Amino acid sequence: MKRNIVIATVAAAALIGGGTVAAYAAGGDDAPSTQREASVRVADDRSEDTVEIRPEAGSGAGVTADDAIAAALKHTPGTAVAADRDDDGSGAWEVDVVKGGGTEYTVQVSPTTGKVLGAHRDTDDDNDGREDLAALKGTSVDAREAVQAVASKGTVTDVDLDDDGPAAWSVETAKGEWHVDARTGKVTQDRDDD
Repeated sequence: MKRNIVIATVAAAALIGGGTVAAYAAGGDDAPSTQREASVRVADDRSEDTVEIRPEAGSGAGVTADDAIAAALKHTPGTAVAADRDDDGSGAWEVDVVKGGGTEYTVQVSPTTGKVLGAHRDTDDDNDGREDLAALKGTSVDAREAVQAVASKGTVTDVDLDDDGPAAWSVETAKGEWHVDARTGKVTQDRDDD
């Protein structure tokens, strides 16, 4: 009975205080001493414009391409047309989002927390955003769905709309490159690198 009260008290303190708390509960007074570890994680309130994904400490998990696209679209609504890791050393995800009028934005997402680090408008007058939207017209598979379709084949490192011909998503993993048909969702391996 005392042990249950102690566990309930520690759990309540963890929920009120927020953050990660490791609570250890010992067996009863008559039982040999055993320890059980419980991890309680409480997310604090965030602004609606901020999406933060925090993998469990020590899990080795990071923010996936799917997570980065979701965070970018919550911050900058539109159509995601590409996502890759920044090669400047930070490893941040850069997600290209096109708004309805064809204006393109690059949204940077932290690779460890999933928090949007910033966004800037593409000032080039090259009509890439409009061309991407035109290529996706009549399709049913978006960038997130393409990433999800290929995720079982390896960790996704890059996704990009390939609009040279029938619209398809080019998805790179640590194990190779894949194409996902933007109309049907059919996944095929890119054999050009062989």
